[in-house]
Amino acid sequence: MYKLLLVLGLGGVAFANYTNCKMKNENYEDVCHRAIKLGVSYSYANEFLLSREKTKDLDEESWKYLDPNKISQLRVNEKRANNTLLPHVPKIVRHLKKYSHVYNFTEKEFGVNREIVASILMKETALGSIKLKHDAFKVCNTIVMKTKAKTSRQKWLLRMGKSNMAAVIKHCYDLGVKPKACNLPSSYAGAIGIPQFMPASFIYAQGYKNKIPDLNKMEDAIVSVSKFLHKKAKFHTLIDWEKVRNIAKIESDWYDFELKHKNASLVYKVNKRASRPYRCFLCQKKRFSYLLGYAKKIMRYNNSSNYAIGVLRLGYESYLGLQKGKKDE
Repeated sequence: MYKLLLVLGLGGVAFANYTNCKMKNENYEDVCHRAIKLGVSYSYANEFLLSREKTKDLDEESWKYLDPNKISQLRVNEKRANNTLLPHVPKIVRHLKKYSHVYNFTEKEFGVNREIVASILMKETALGSIKLKHDAFKVCNTIVMKTKAKTSRQKWLLRMGKSNMAAVIKHCYDLGVKPKACNLPSSYAGAIGIPQFMPASFIYAQGYKNKIPDLNKMEDAIVSVSKFLHKKAKFHTLIDWEKVRNIAKIESDWYDFELKHKNASLVYKVNKRASRPYRCFLCQKKRFSYLLGYAKKIMRYNNSSNYAIGVLRLGYESYLGLQKGKKDE
């Protein structure tokens, strides 16, 4: 994809000589200033934000999913996804064997378990098989244009939308692509590529053997997820899977706990954004302390408790699958 984008941008871009971020839309002014701080030129930032091709149409479908009223349903869907993905463990194992050369590199370089990375990629896009139907900039622009910053969540959503718009502009600028030619396929939330990176997380993207990472390339996706967990989540030491052999029971008990307590969290005692307490499941007993630390790291990638426990369960089952394969060889 990136090679195509680069070709499209080779003709050069003739921009007006903009020297500031003065615009009628205050939110766009803010996005422009954010992009300038990232190293984008005034001309390019203005061209992007003043382009009707990039900003006139909103993604109403993505906005429906981002409605706060949908959050509880998304949690239920996450739990269902965990159960649905377990039968796909053999596929994860085959993937781990196919890309063992990449995982050998990333485990040594970043100290993140291959089974964790592969499980994240399975949960995000079924190891790259899910096709992305939205455009990252359009999704983020929709968030910025439709969000009324009244509640703490709405204020956070607006900040996130602006940061990601600026990151998309920066990414396209670095590629040397004309604004209207730079289209990044994404999820309804604006997440890009096999590992579903939000644009603001591009700083963690890294290619396997290429300077410009392509998140639609499996090797680069593996390296990028590993780097993200290592840098942002301080995931430096491999999980000893023998210490979490009872993960299936823990997962089941967590679902029961979450059902009983509306304010349940797998790992946190306090919701800092909303300033309210959580009922923390893994905080209950000291024997969970080892697992709690790694669950917190995974939740830096996706802050859903059900996501984290699902990744750990898939990771453990994939580890068993690899061990069984070694014995059978």
